[in-house]
Amino acid sequence: MSAKSIRARLAENQDLGAGNVLTTLAELDLGLDTPQLTFDTAAGQIPAWQPLTLRQLHELVAARTTALHELGIRRRDPVAVVAPTAVDTALTFLALARIGAIPALINPSLAPELAVKFIGRLKAVGLITDPEHAAFLPESATGVPVLSGDFGPLMGDPAAAPAPYRWFPTDPVAITHSSGTTGLPKAVVHSHQSLYAAIRYRLSLPRPQGTERMLSALPCPHAAGLIILNLAMSYGSELAMLSQQTGPGVLAAIDSWRPRSVVGFSTTWPDLVKADLSKHDLSTVALWWNTGDCAHEAHIRRLVACGNRQTVTRAGREQVPGSVFVDGLGSSEMGHSHFFIAHTPQTSQYNRCIGKVHSFADAKVFGPDGRELPHGEVGELGTKSTTLSLGYWNDSASTYRTRYGGYFLTGDLVYRDEEGYFYHLDRRLDSVDLGDGKFIYTSASEERILAACPDVLDCTIVAVRDGDSVHTDVLLQLEADADAAADRTKEVRGALEAHVAATVRQVIVVDDAKVPLTPTGKVRKFVLRQRHLEGALQ
Repeated sequence: MSAKSIRARLAENQDLGAGNVLTTLAELDLGLDTPQLTFDTAAGQIPAWQPLTLRQLHELVAARTTALHELGIRRRDPVAVVAPTAVDTALTFLALARIGAIPALINPSLAPELAVKFIGRLKAVGLITDPEHAAFLPESATGVPVLSGDFGPLMGDPAAAPAPYRWFPTDPVAITHSSGTTGLPKAVVHSHQSLYAAIRYRLSLPRPQGTERMLSALPCPHAAGLIILNLAMSYGSELAMLSQQTGPGVLAAIDSWRPRSVVGFSTTWPDLVKADLSKHDLSTVALWWNTGDCAHEAHIRRLVACGNRQTVTRAGREQVPGSVFVDGLGSSEMGHSHFFIAHTPQTSQYNRCIGKVHSFADAKVFGPDGRELPHGEVGELGTKSTTLSLGYWNDSASTYRTRYGGYFLTGDLVYRDEEGYFYHLDRRLDSVDLGDGKFIYTSASEERILAACPDVLDCTIVAVRDGDSVHTDVLLQLEADADAAADRTKEVRGALEAHVAATVRQVIVVDDAKVPLTPTGKVRKFVLRQRHLEGALQ
């Protein structure tokens, strides 16, 4: 059966969801012997970078299922998982899903003190992790027993694995966590149906170019990591999953693995363009696929100048220089990006445009009083979709606080134009009201600086109210050959709106280590604001 026929058959299967893609394909014996999944570390006896067929993957998952079942894990058991590699994250998620348990996947880069608090609030039946993390996540700290402190022995007899759990649409299938930009990450609960809804939509459409061979620079424990795993299995695509998402590592994987598309967060792209891209072979890349925060124009333009894509001309379908960058806005709670816009070397609609809403979603802009705002007015984004998460695990207060009239309030400040395009200005908590209808929108200001200052690779705006005054610090990360001693204050102020420029206290060149990041690479601006007040930014 062709990959297209398999996609059509899966799209019609209403029992299919995020918890049973692999077991469904195995039961139907669909596409099991084509090499599809590649990991950057060994998968059992299969070496790193050697692709697995779904039949091999199913065997490995069955072996892990047996081992986890023998540890006493049963359906509806929440189980914390901290795995340092993509392969152990994927195998453990799939095995727990086969049991019908609820894997709570935690980014291994989460700060130890936050990981202890996060796991403690889960009230899970146990923790599955590796020796390094087990050392600082003991039961005495988290209140959760360590069921296994080593992934190596979690390989039982595949034939002894229990029968796959029968999933229902609203069953919780996974707990992932938010980025934690404001402190302790939130535990986001996804259902069997919600985490697969966007994939089902895509299965009814032609497969986009580039998705036949995808490189994932997404953290595997993130909701987006689980989506790309299930999408690849459903699409019949080849997928390579990276355990670390550093720029040099992603570029090395592109050079050696030769993907047709690269999937990542907005933080992936500045890390890539720090390098001299001419020294890397990006010729196979047709598609860059972004989720999470929307990407910056300065980074998109550099990437779409690389690679090759197919396009339709008067002469027919032709290969042309340059790639496509699909941008949007998403979050763990949204379950999938609800927006899309495609950029090529020829497009010009930027200015933090996140595009139009996917047909499986609805979006509105709400004012502080809950009134829906008209075109052109800035307010908080609310979205409604079958992809939305169920809420927050063990935190009903936050769940209901972020829901309004069936919409999820994302915390993003946006406006919509008359053509239906949405534009992102800032996170609500990062913006500053100056009065008289004027605001500092830090993300929009960063966009302006990057557009105006070609030797600035990335920047971060830190705006803080101190009594009756507002002070803004601008942190610049420069190109490798830029003059770090040059005073760029005039250039930076000139790029900003007058009311924002008037608040600029200092423009500082910093190295990467001075900008605190979440495990997914987002800037922790609340930490920077505290450092600003303490005078410790320099």
